[in-house]
Amino acid sequence: MRKPDGTVQIAYSKTCLHLGVLEGLRQILAPVLSTTMLVVSTRVMDVRFSESYVALAVVSALLCALLMRNSEWERNSFFPSGLTIVSQTGLAWLAVGAALLLIGYVTKTSDQFSRRVLVFWFVSTFPVLIAGFLGQRLCMRIAMMSKTTARRAAIVGINAMSARLAQCIETQPELGLKFCGFVDDREPARIADEEGVDCRAPLCTLDELCGAVNRDRIEVVFVALPYQLPRTESLLQALKDTTASVYLIPNLSVVDLIQARSDEIQGVPVIALCESPFQGLRGLSKRVTDIVFSTVLLLAAAPLMIACAVAIKATSPGTILFRQDRYGLDGQKIVVYKFRTMTVCENGERIRQARRNDARVTPIGRILRSTSLDELPQLINVLQGRMSLVGPRPHAVAHNEEYRRLISGYMLRHKVVPGITGLAQVNGCRGETASLDDMVRRVNYDIEYMRRWCWLLDIQIMLKTCFVVLFKRDRAY
Repeated sequence: MRKPDGTVQIAYSKTCLHLGVLEGLRQILAPVLSTTMLVVSTRVMDVRFSESYVALAVVSALLCALLMRNSEWERNSFFPSGLTIVSQTGLAWLAVGAALLLIGYVTKTSDQFSRRVLVFWFVSTFPVLIAGFLGQRLCMRIAMMSKTTARRAAIVGINAMSARLAQCIETQPELGLKFCGFVDDREPARIADEEGVDCRAPLCTLDELCGAVNRDRIEVVFVALPYQLPRTESLLQALKDTTASVYLIPNLSVVDLIQARSDEIQGVPVIALCESPFQGLRGLSKRVTDIVFSTVLLLAAAPLMIACAVAIKATSPGTILFRQDRYGLDGQKIVVYKFRTMTVCENGERIRQARRNDARVTPIGRILRSTSLDELPQLINVLQGRMSLVGPRPHAVAHNEEYRRLISGYMLRHKVVPGITGLAQVNGCRGETASLDDMVRRVNYDIEYMRRWCWLLDIQIMLKTCFVVLFKRDRAY
């Protein structure tokens, strides 16, 4: 497991020490930077750093340590994307600011601070925090990319998931691993037939693994075999006679993963196979975005909504708003509002979808539907929390009961709050679902949205929705 002179072991130990130092710095980076920027802000504004500012520095440092230490991107990866760092740090810093405002209001101490200092401090600290976390990530990456300290790794079992892991190791040197090869009893041709994975000849067989670990100085072994097999148990037992680090890769290739991640509950390891993307700060950011944008849109659209209401009432008998039961979060029934565009208000066990040149659509309703103005009352649903600006479109209860029996995984789309618009709608899935394939395509987009969700994806979908409504009205009727 080491060279005769011990250089590999010593170098790797130094790398572990460096990584430990860098990880420790990440935990204290936000408190230190926020405190430093508060001192700088008082100096810039020529305000004395009094006892009140000392107390503010202590409280803000504690809040930063609490809200920025265990965020999701820190738990799951040494190297989060720059976008993840910006979004998560921004949300955490906003939470710190909100908490400080609340504390100042409750303790009635806000008048002890200069407004100029507080505004300058809050605004200037955010880019400093971003720069600090990006710099820490860069240092971590440099420490891990050293070829002399990379740990030699082998993967036991060849399948789609293990092949993907091997590709990641070979293309991302910052992981600090060097891929030595696969371990499998099958020939490459047989592996290609059974797994659909083309690979070079395995490094050795399962029985030869322990010898190869010692001979080739393999320091990390990933086991990608079904762990319920007796042979896997005996292999894991045999690896205890080596000093290699062993990781078990569950074979989840047959599972449609949505927001998959690993975690633990009081020391018990668990793997999330299907989870809502809106947990913790993510859920808070989603809700804040909905409230802010829907409020602004309602205020801006109020005159237009009044005009629509008057036109509906003046041109056809019946109510102005159409209320329909639909499924919302967790499959709970919600009432969705729309401007009435038809001569009927169907809300029973049988609902016929609107079709092109549908005789039930009123003249003013045809205009509202083609411009999607009939959806504006759903901004009220968003403020109520029943809907979101972006998410899977809610379907009538009758349609849900029909399609949940025909489409596998259909109800997964209800793990999130339904939306006024969604990924399916900006990709052409609007209007009538004339066939089962149309609905399958829409559901696939909804699940893809849940799998890929980030705050910027919502913004992108909202912008695309504006383009679709203005320039692509062929499917809205």
